[in-house]
Amino acid sequence: MWSKLKSLRDEIILITGASSGIGAACARVFAANGARLILSARRTDRLEALGEELSTQFHNSILIRPFDVRNPAEVKVGIEQLPRDWEAVDVLINNAGLARGFNKLHEGHIEDWEEMIDSNIKGLLYVTRSVVPGMVTRGKGHVVNIASIAGFQTYPRGNVYCASKAAVRVISDGLKQDLHGSPIRVTTISPGLVETEFSQVRFRGDVERAAQVYRGLTPLTPDDIADAVFYAVTRPPHVNINEIVLMPTDQSSTTLLHRRE
Repeated sequence: MWSKLKSLRDEIILITGASSGIGAACARVFAANGARLILSARRTDRLEALGEELSTQFHNSILIRPFDVRNPAEVKVGIEQLPRDWEAVDVLINNAGLARGFNKLHEGHIEDWEEMIDSNIKGLLYVTRSVVPGMVTRGKGHVVNIASIAGFQTYPRGNVYCASKAAVRVISDGLKQDLHGSPIRVTTISPGLVETEFSQVRFRGDVERAAQVYRGLTPLTPDDIADAVFYAVTRPPHVNINEIVLMPTDQSSTTLLHRRE
């Protein structure tokens, strides 16, 4: 007998990095299933455009909450000053993050390292620290952290980015253990190559160089990752999906790629 899936109707979903890519794709799939969305990122204009799109198409309640996850004061204000009817976050999707630079470690730029560590690790911690206590008090919630296959296997010139995504996986595991005995679920989603703005950000707007990352192969799409997130979140409450690792068929490891020239 099939277990009944968890309904998302009127659940409050907080998505960081929601202005594009995986975050925006998650917003669309959850909006289509009746959730109420708190959309967060630094680019307010993009958040507002996405919020208008979703509320028009699906008639959902959308709250725009711009903040920079790297700034603990902004995170604190953004979460603690939620309107009363938005305080009870049911699902937190820690999606905000980035790669910056592609240098050998001994030739790397400290500002690139700091940006990745501040976004991918510290930002995730700040948001989690602000949201999870409420979940504990209510005895209900789900934290989904977006990591990467780079957290399993380092690749040349990926050093600090790979370390940051390995940290996401370890933090998720530690959080789940710290929540032992509670009904709160924790899931890590670890994608391979996904075609988003990721590579353009890494290469500081060099579109041609970014395009070479996906040359000759079919990468994952943001919708593929959103589908995995949706799967994890909608399992029956007694089921915790610890981790989902997904790659394009054309990818077998961080460095083993099948390119059709």
